[in-house]
Amino acid sequence: MDSFNTPASPIPHPSLSRHLQNDEAPLPLLHQLHALRNSVLSLVSNSDYIFSGSQNEDISVWEKQTFTLKSTLRGHTGSVLALELAKEKEWLFSSSGDSTVRIWHTSKLTPLYIISPYLTSAGDLFSLSWSPTLQTIYIGCQDTSLQWYDFSSLIPPIPASSLSLSSVSSSSYTDLVSLSHTGTSTPSTRKAHKFFDSYPQYERRPADLFARNPSMSGRPESNSPSEAEYPPAEYGLLDVSVTNVIHSAHYGYIYCMALLNNDGKEKDGGSGGVQLATGSGDETVKLWDCTLKGPVCVHEFECAQGAVLALVAQNETIYAGCQDGYVKVLDLETKTLVRTIIVQEVCLLVFSDPLGVLAEHSLKGIDILSMSMIGSDLYTCSADGWIKCWSASFDCTASWQGHNGIILSSFIDVKRPNSARLVTGGNDNYIKVWEVDPPKPRKEDRRLLPKSHDSESFTDTMTYALSKFISIPSVSCTSSHTEDCRQAAIWLKKCLNQLGAHTSLVIFYLSINLLILTLCKLPTGEGKNPLVLGIFSGTKGDKPKPRVLFYGSAIPLSFLLPIPLTLPSRHYDVIPAPRQGWSSDPFTLTGRNGYLYGRGVTDNKGPIIAVACAAADLLSRRALGCDLVFLIEGEEECGSTGFRETVGRYKDAIGDIDAILVSNSTWIGEDKPCITYGLRGVIHCELEISSNHPDLHSGVEGGAVVEPMFDMVRLLASLTDGQRTVQIPGFYDHVRPQTEEEKELYKLLSNVTRRPAASLSSRWREPSLTLHTIEVSGPKNATVIPGLVKSQVSVRIVPDQDLDTITKALVAHLESSFEILQSPNNLRVTVEHVADWWLGNLDDHWFQSLESAVQDVWGVAPLRIREGGVSVFRKESLIENG
Repeated sequence: MDSFNTPASPIPHPSLSRHLQNDEAPLPLLHQLHALRNSVLSLVSNSDYIFSGSQNEDISVWEKQTFTLKSTLRGHTGSVLALELAKEKEWLFSSSGDSTVRIWHTSKLTPLYIISPYLTSAGDLFSLSWSPTLQTIYIGCQDTSLQWYDFSSLIPPIPASSLSLSSVSSSSYTDLVSLSHTGTSTPSTRKAHKFFDSYPQYERRPADLFARNPSMSGRPESNSPSEAEYPPAEYGLLDVSVTNVIHSAHYGYIYCMALLNNDGKEKDGGSGGVQLATGSGDETVKLWDCTLKGPVCVHEFECAQGAVLALVAQNETIYAGCQDGYVKVLDLETKTLVRTIIVQEVCLLVFSDPLGVLAEHSLKGIDILSMSMIGSDLYTCSADGWIKCWSASFDCTASWQGHNGIILSSFIDVKRPNSARLVTGGNDNYIKVWEVDPPKPRKEDRRLLPKSHDSESFTDTMTYALSKFISIPSVSCTSSHTEDCRQAAIWLKKCLNQLGAHTSLVIFYLSINLLILTLCKLPTGEGKNPLVLGIFSGTKGDKPKPRVLFYGSAIPLSFLLPIPLTLPSRHYDVIPAPRQGWSSDPFTLTGRNGYLYGRGVTDNKGPIIAVACAAADLLSRRALGCDLVFLIEGEEECGSTGFRETVGRYKDAIGDIDAILVSNSTWIGEDKPCITYGLRGVIHCELEISSNHPDLHSGVEGGAVVEPMFDMVRLLASLTDGQRTVQIPGFYDHVRPQTEEEKELYKLLSNVTRRPAASLSSRWREPSLTLHTIEVSGPKNATVIPGLVKSQVSVRIVPDQDLDTITKALVAHLESSFEILQSPNNLRVTVEHVADWWLGNLDDHWFQSLESAVQDVWGVAPLRIREGGVSVFRKESLIENG
């Protein structure tokens, strides 16, 4: 009996981030600003004011000192979607659903310019970013274009502090802006767009600019003294030039942008540079070098987690907030994904598609709509109204419900080095100001991303992740745990993804065409457990990187460090854990006397998590000089049925493998590191002898029939003689003789293990035959003559025995020996699975690298050992199926 027999065992939350916040109240709420029926879509502040863009087309200006409404900037005829400051110019940019960008003076609170994007089909203008170095405003558009307007050549310059609408006419503005080299002046407003300026269909009216508002000012007259009043024509009109547009910059709306902190700094090569990051509904983040001629795309990050809705950048790291509660952490130097933070897990809808495959799709994702950073602390604001703070080690240090609705915008306002405020706005019509504590400054270390990452933090993550992984009773040989195995695959996929891998689930290839699945699409009923495919992308370089298959078990993390590239493959399923023999719950990770106990800690969940955390550690230090590929199965404890076919099916996704690092072995001592360089092969077969009669009663039919049990006993006895020598013809003909060097090695190992050298040799380098089981039909009591008898037999082969030759010889021997019996019963021999022997080259580069790494960590040279068992998957399967 399993220790867990219920199919619905508790499944741990997939997040690897520890929740370190206390149970006290949320961060202090300093003040809240309320405007009736006024969803806060955008926020920004300068030294004097908080500016909030609203759904009702206005920009509210709040005094920072008194938290009172100073003024309301009116003019947009659509929701104010984004705000951006040009502090050196005292300018405020606002973009809107009316497809315009307006520029306001931040001291006088008066309008300066209206920028119309190129063409009228740009739609909603979702995002803005200002470059002080290039004096350029970048605009992210609904029509997927990236547009910009360059103010550096505006002649003569217009100091914002000297502007006065009472002294400058609209025609003067037109004359001034006509001198711009990157824009054109226009005496009229933009043309009406048939979609964005349309009336409701039932009104049957043609589109015009006043479809949603009676005038360009966007407002009827108001007697409120707090509202700024100005003539509607007192501003300059600018058009984005055709040369300042990148059409289809993304394959989706450009929801967010972030100017990187290297704006104006010297880049490699000695030239100054500005970089811009853009996030889109196409699930990508693009990195642009901003030149005088315009942005040039230099890299594209695939987030593969839904639309990218929020971006924030610090140093050389980009944080991308995505749909369904994920934040992707992207390293600019290595161009790699270094971590995924699960802010809020999604709800899932499970159904069966026409192929009989279960599909899971997001029913309601908790989108990350806004993010802000102070130091190394990241604040995420979600569509469920929750605010969470994440430390540099990606642990959640604070979490509270900030709004009764969707949080749409946020920013950090630093008052003093040790004092800061988080300002958030939502669709509950509130702006809230929270007191936050900036993180303590840390010494700069460019090797670490984020700066607080160290070996200790990854050790904590490893233990925390392992405790969750162990808690899933993924027993593959028991049907009651089918759902647990499925959940283990889903959890592991998310775990690897958070640590920086690109992951997917792969269905075992059986008889129909299947695909590598980025979403969770799994077989049902009697289907096999999926493979989990995860790829850690190493630092990009000029030279091609080799690929190494890792077959994981318990070896030190540092073994991987000197190896250029690794592909780990092992299994997340485990064998049953009967209560007897366990002093603690086998599915609860327990530490005792310096050891960790739990089903799967050694075989094989522990090694999977250990190597994954090692890869994440290297990623964070930009030291992963390889592409590390995990291929983890869920059927290993049941014979890995279909594994070879599946690997061949997805060879292109796995890639070309140069070497395999096997970690599925044991050490011969507690403190003696070992490297296994040889494995025996195996041939598993099933014998079945049946009669033409049903099960009979021995008191009635005993002595009158030829019993299948006697035939089976005689047949099995023919396989060996009295000295346990295998009687299969030619069995020992090609066994490689033992060399003098091997004899010396076995003497050394004998001294370490205190076992005879001959015993070690017979286990590791000599062939053998084993009888495993005998099963009978019927009720299995002492009066039954079974009509069917089955037996399991295996043969272990060694160098230089040929796998096919020995397999055929085994079957031929069984069939000929049965013929000699002249029995009326029937024999059926089934070879269930085979795996060839393997012997490594001790002079090989990979072996020497591994041996050197072990010695560096342990201080002694590792022992060279061989194993009696073999993994059923070998490098040749990748090559043969390629």
